Amino acid sequence: MKIAFYGSSLLSSYWNGAATYYRGILRALGERGYDITFYEPDAFERQQHRDIDPPSYAKVVVYPATHDALREVLAEAADADIVVKANGVGVFDRELLEGIIAHARPDALKIFWDVDAAATLDEMRADPDHPVTAALPHLDMVLTYGGGDPVVNAYRGFGAAQCIPVYNALDPQTHHPVPADERFACDLAFLGNRLPDREARVEEFFLRPAALLPQQSFLIGGNGWDTKAMPGNVRHRGHVFTAEHNAFNCTPRAVLNVARDSMAHIGFSPATRVFEAAGAAACLITDAWEGIELFLTPDHEVLVARDGQDVADHLAALTTERAQAIGQAALKRVLAEHTYDLRGAQVDTLFKAHAARQREAA
Repeated sequence: MKIAFYGSSLLSSYWNGAATYYRGILRALGERGYDITFYEPDAFERQQHRDIDPPSYAKVVVYPATHDALREVLAEAADADIVVKANGVGVFDRELLEGIIAHARPDALKIFWDVDAAATLDEMRADPDHPVTAALPHLDMVLTYGGGDPVVNAYRGFGAAQCIPVYNALDPQTHHPVPADERFACDLAFLGNRLPDREARVEEFFLRPAALLPQQSFLIGGNGWDTKAMPGNVRHRGHVFTAEHNAFNCTPRAVLNVARDSMAHIGFSPATRVFEAAGAAACLITDAWEGIELFLTPDHEVLVARDGQDVADHLAALTTERAQAIGQAALKRVLAEHTYDLRGAQVDTLFKAHAARQREAA
């Protein structure tokens, strides 16, 4: 089956946290025989910050961020059996969503794939004319990368025919243990871009522990933090390319996950970084959110913190031996239950079930 996938970027993770998710899912589908074309706009300097070459499992079409180019790539949706619009492309989001509905064949499976469901649903509640709300009657399903029952029930309440979470996971081909790298040596590291709905939580869960533990070293990676005032024991690395993630996760004594406000509020939304860290056998400290035990067991495979004081307490008590034991337990868990191969099998089953229903109806 042919898939036309309209998303932010497959080639670049620059200001694009969904890149690893797209790569893992689409690699797994490509290995199952799907013919995939990924359409991404040339925007936000992502093409100047590519961190992978065009992959073997998908054809990538990079189009100028112009209306003429948009019309050309949308016309190609007519050739696909499955047409996907992901949220957060950043340019022409409304036009892309309306366009896949207008151009897809009547028998094609039409999907909105929401990689930020909590934020999307907040927007839909605030705006009765939101384009996703208007599109739902014309879509066959909504897939999300998290959210559990709260997101499923909310989307169904807005009229979605189906809403199924397809959670983040680990691609062990790209994220795995590697030797330590002195560039990332520290006691606690955090990787994430500076975003308005994350900054206050980073202040609480990362910068406050740094201030409480002046004798320990902290490292922050990601875009936007260079103008942020920080304690003297915090170093800033700027953008960390995907190829450096393993070393970034393997080297520190512990790494920190901080959810964005919307994801922490709704729960059941593990960030990609959770699985990347676990795949590198890192000792992960995460802020508390509902549903964490579905993915990692607290105090055995992950350390959970309610606030910055908890982070500081965990770090103060964390020996190298315990950190290694937690990291190894997390790696074992995600390899068994949370790989993109398993997520790909889930999506493959969904697609084939829809195709079977179409044949029965015909």
